[in-house]
Amino acid sequence: MALRINIPPVTRVLLAIIIALTLLYNIARWRLSQSEPNAATPSSPTTRPIVPYLALVPSLCLWYPWTFLTATFVEQNIFTLLVNGTTVFFGGKYLERAWGSQGFIYAILIAAVIPNLMAVPTYIVWATVTGNPDRALTPINGGITIQAAFLVAFKQLVPEHTVSIYKGMIKMRVKHFPAVFLAVNTLSGLLLGTDTALILSWYGLVSTWTYLRFFKRQPDLSGTSTDGSGLKGDASETFAFATFFPDIMQPPIAVLCDQIFLLLCNLKICTPFSEEDIATGNEQAAARGEMGLPNYNKHARGARGLSKREEAERRRALALKALDERLNASSNRAATQSPSTTAPNLPKGQEMLGQTDYRPDE
Repeated sequence: MALRINIPPVTRVLLAIIIALTLLYNIARWRLSQSEPNAATPSSPTTRPIVPYLALVPSLCLWYPWTFLTATFVEQNIFTLLVNGTTVFFGGKYLERAWGSQGFIYAILIAAVIPNLMAVPTYIVWATVTGNPDRALTPINGGITIQAAFLVAFKQLVPEHTVSIYKGMIKMRVKHFPAVFLAVNTLSGLLLGTDTALILSWYGLVSTWTYLRFFKRQPDLSGTSTDGSGLKGDASETFAFATFFPDIMQPPIAVLCDQIFLLLCNLKICTPFSEEDIATGNEQAAARGEMGLPNYNKHARGARGLSKREEAERRRALALKALDERLNASSNRAATQSPSTTAPNLPKGQEMLGQTDYRPDE
């Protein structure tokens, strides 16, 4: 009973949905394989048992539009069920408390529906170009997109947190997990033929990053928000798309991303970040790093419970503090620059030698 209470409500519902839909899906597949014995073993998608009312089948999705959502919570076997269930159990407990139940639901819907909407035309075009209609009958399902979404979220909230595996034998910072996740699924797709995991991992990461980067409201840790609804998006330099990859790959990726972002801004799809937005985003990222995820969760819950007057007082105090720090910084810079402007001009030779006893010729 205590375990059930410790799980936030939306996370609890997601776990129940995953277990229920996976069970129904595999029962339906088993019944189809019993009615068509020859359909259980061949590897061709057209001869495998297909359950189009639970899994997303590109060529049949128009007749079952709800599968754009349900397919994300359907797993093929007990191993993937355990992986996705563990992801939702641990990740959901932290993220739902950090974002609130409503914000968590929005993020899950984005991670579940948008990648599937992008995967369907991908498979249809693939089938058309290769002349292989079986590709359009490939069942698309699984929680790969949710796993990608959670890794992106933790990369935003606690990028420098170190995770120890096997009693400290393996240590890795959270900010490196998305790159490892993409690399594993990409190699698996290319070498083992798990193309669904490859496609969904990339689409899931890009979709969630776009939502968190440009649209999602986040608690205001710097006191710059004026309407009490938090800050929209995350313009911090540490959350740029290029930072998801190793340092050596970041410069060319950053150039490509800048060109894509410029095109989207010209098309009025995105709004360019101002210098103030970037500075605020960097302050937010630094504050999250100092607080850590547990303290961030407490702050987020406390911020949602503040009255408008308390929120205004808090923002005013933080703004005064920031203004005082900037004035002190300006005074210190002025003090350090004033001696250099009044220093005498020394002859070139003695300036290089650092001599100060120069005397003019009598």
